[in-house]
Amino acid sequence: MSHLFAPLTLRETTARNRIMVSPMCQYSSEEDGLATDWHMVHLGSRATGGAGIVMTEATAVSPEGRISPNDLGLWSDAHADALGPVTQFIRSQGAVPAIQLAHAGRKGSHAPPFEGGQGLQPDDGGWETLAPSGPYPRDDAPLAREMSADDIEEVKAQFVESAQLALDAGFDIAEVHSAHGYLLHEFLSPASNERDDEYGGSFENRVRLTREVTRAVREVWPDDKPLFVRISATDWLPDRDSWTLEDSVRLAPLLAADGADLIDVSAGGLHPDQQIPHTGPNYQVPFAERVGEVTDALIGAVGGITDAKQADALIRNGRAALAIIGREHLRDPYFALHAAEALGEEADWPKQYRRAV
Repeated sequence: MSHLFAPLTLRETTARNRIMVSPMCQYSSEEDGLATDWHMVHLGSRATGGAGIVMTEATAVSPEGRISPNDLGLWSDAHADALGPVTQFIRSQGAVPAIQLAHAGRKGSHAPPFEGGQGLQPDDGGWETLAPSGPYPRDDAPLAREMSADDIEEVKAQFVESAQLALDAGFDIAEVHSAHGYLLHEFLSPASNERDDEYGGSFENRVRLTREVTRAVREVWPDDKPLFVRISATDWLPDRDSWTLEDSVRLAPLLAADGADLIDVSAGGLHPDQQIPHTGPNYQVPFAERVGEVTDALIGAVGGITDAKQADALIRNGRAALAIIGREHLRDPYFALHAAEALGEEADWPKQYRRAV
């Protein structure tokens, strides 16, 4: 048997294989953050396509936590009700429904990228964003408010409420988004956090909010269900004081102690001046390997994973426990079924499609 198609059990949740659909923003919600038919088709087709875990895009825990006015949200019963049929369909196709809980921070209040991606001021349908400190390094960005102690407590409560709503909606895995330059990552990095209170300055202070959110979500997330945390392993800002791989190595065992079952290791996204040395197959996997050396949590790898044998080798060689695949799933919703065939596995095509196999 290929290693990619070995089941993965986390707590009491079992995925049928080691392929996860990476969270990818769709910018296709109604303006109040409700899921639409697009989400049913987009996420449901990847479940039909054989993935083991299907994770939503970054799902905002509050209206101001959205990246754009068209982001998916989860801050009310109405949002949970809209997502309920999606999780039911994902599960009916043999996949595990998962959700990424997120707050955009100072990267919020922007138009969708396919509409230009420009910052939206309040008069243009935008809103005041939140940040640990300092200006956002883009001229068109809306003004961010430096968060008060009350703001921080409110955001933590929003993550908790959103996690509870995710349970109501039927999700089996929750992921705390602390990567890609969004709010929790902004607190982690000295390139974006200039606070002088208990949430800024030292490493221990800068990681405090991510750890508190992780613990708070873990407290309300059932013991039989896994919790993931996504981090950016590095800011890719070698010329300034920033978040580095060694910081991630320090953080990883702390997140495991806080209740994270798997650390989803990505990179970058904080600053437009980031310097990515190269891209290509597995270009971020070495970060996942290094983080995995120091923590009891399992590791998910991302970055240029596009081929069945490549993904299988990641698992076979112990570089990660989960292959988290994004863009290739956009190109091929049935990536997992095609990967099974390429690896000599029996592809479990939906019965409705088997006459074409």
